[in-house]
Amino acid sequence: MTMTSSPSPSLDGERADLLAELADARAALIRTVQGLGDEQIAERPTVSALCLGGLIKHVTSTEEGWLNFVVEGPSAMAFDLPEGVTWEDFAAGTAHTYPQWAIDRQNDFQVLPGETLAGILAQYEEVAARTEKVVADLPDLSVTHPLPDVPWNEPGAVRNARRVLIHVIAETTQHAGHADILREAIDGQTST
Repeated sequence: MTMTSSPSPSLDGERADLLAELADARAALIRTVQGLGDEQIAERPTVSALCLGGLIKHVTSTEEGWLNFVVEGPSAMAFDLPEGVTWEDFAAGTAHTYPQWAIDRQNDFQVLPGETLAGILAQYEEVAARTEKVVADLPDLSVTHPLPDVPWNEPGAVRNARRVLIHVIAETTQHAGHADILREAIDGQTST
């Protein structure tokens, strides 16, 4: 699987360019796992807790979440805290319980028992196909929603679909760079 498909020629230039850039970033990330097995994508070959499979899962989840935001608005990004837990408790690591979204985010960075490279890549491919459909179906890339009211977002901040796509591209390319370092630490191979 390469996920290097070209966006539909019926898209306007801006959409086609953004989707082509995202496809290139995805391809760079996917190249880092070519020729590896399920055990190797779970390895943590550096002092970091990052692994190749976890990076792909994280990027998949990030892309899916942001495209859900484009379609549904801030309700697609629920960051509710359990009763009795404050943002200060959460940030300090002293919360008596953690929300499921935070646990899911931690799990995104790991290859969990039973997960395989093929399954992780298949999920990424599904998300990529949905992203292309969502972008093609938008009336305009200026479709805007308010960001969720959470400490890391500026109060009253909004994002349009264009900026979301730019963020997803940046996130993907950043983690493709991390993945290239991990791959080289695993077996000396680089994807570039």
